[in-house]
Amino acid sequence: MNSILISAVSSNQGKTILSTALLYYFKNSVRPFKIGPDYIDPQFHEIVCNTKSINLDTFIMNKPQVKWLFNKYSNKEVSILEGVMGFYDGMDKGCSAYDVGKLLNTPTVLLLDASGSYITISAVLKGLKTYKEDNTIKAVVLNKVSSKMHFELIKKQIEQDFQGENEIKVLGWIKKDLQSLRDTHLGLDLKDAKKEVLENISKEVLENIDLETLKEISLYKKEAITNYPFEEIKKINKKATVVYDENFSFLYHDNLETLKELFDEVEIISSTKDEKISSNSDFVFIPGGYVETKEAYERVKTSQNFKASLIEHANKNKHIYAECAGLLYLSNSVDDKEMAKILKVSFSLDSKRVRLGYYHSQSGLKGHAFHYTKPLDTSLGCDILSKKINSKGEVGAWKKKNVYGTYLHTMFRNNINILKDYFGI
Repeated sequence: MNSILISAVSSNQGKTILSTALLYYFKNSVRPFKIGPDYIDPQFHEIVCNTKSINLDTFIMNKPQVKWLFNKYSNKEVSILEGVMGFYDGMDKGCSAYDVGKLLNTPTVLLLDASGSYITISAVLKGLKTYKEDNTIKAVVLNKVSSKMHFELIKKQIEQDFQGENEIKVLGWIKKDLQSLRDTHLGLDLKDAKKEVLENISKEVLENIDLETLKEISLYKKEAITNYPFEEIKKINKKATVVYDENFSFLYHDNLETLKELFDEVEIISSTKDEKISSNSDFVFIPGGYVETKEAYERVKTSQNFKASLIEHANKNKHIYAECAGLLYLSNSVDDKEMAKILKVSFSLDSKRVRLGYYHSQSGLKGHAFHYTKPLDTSLGCDILSKKINSKGEVGAWKKKNVYGTYLHTMFRNNINILKDYFGI
């Protein structure tokens, strides 16, 4: 099989554009992965190649668990991993592209912005290559190149500076001002992308890239993993409901698979289609997403049957677990937007970020939070989210009987023992 990690020196360097082109090129035989807790890029990946993208996060999970996860889902001929931020960003949390690449021994292709430079590109590359000698950097693609002559200047310098054991392959270049992007509103929003648009982008991005050499450097032998590095999942004779739609779309695919392994039956319903929770459901999971924006709230207002069934579920003292937007939906309101009024808390939408990054909860969960809303009253909160274990933090979760809502996004497979109370097991 083949496995390749796409990274860069920072965000907004074109990782998603290159990843998109490669995913489309290998679309019939590729599994996409995203390093870190991101929910948006995996949705792009799935749209491009019609295969679920898997998050690899070495903060939320430990190293053996991430290796197991990668092994489980690397079930296609090609695995493409999209990095997070810059190559080394996240090292302080143990979850950078460098960390995951080293852990999985996956070759890395760096995408470097060549605009307004040529020799300095090689100096930047040397810094990246030598900062940590055990990195997996094997090749480079140059982005925003003005001409073939510009590319040849940079290529010559890199080949001169990186020889022998330190050789770095120069796979090719992407020209600046791509016509396919000028002609569409695509940018990083692939939800409206048509097949011909993706095909045009793929062709233009890969036009000057040596794909045969890329395949050669990305040859990969899967590691045989026999140990299951998690608490054993014992199936229970209960039914779970997962809400998954335009409003609640921040769903880690492995969380869904874990619930399918845990519960005897799992139904997936859409609140935005106003579908009801089955009366025989024992547990409801509402993922994150958006309910506070104008567009999302219009869908909330027209989902009255769903809302009624959720309230009925709560009134029967059945279990509900909700993350972020799910938490907001369970609340009384967000500003003047009325919600389900199951949890006795209200929120306001701020213009400034309230949380961003990895957090620990007092209950023992590790996860990620990113939101602009804040509670009007924290007195009824039940859990504290903090940047470090046992450090000062702020309320980030609320509970009422068997209903639990939290700002924290986490992964279920390695937290089954903690989540059992919320699942009613």
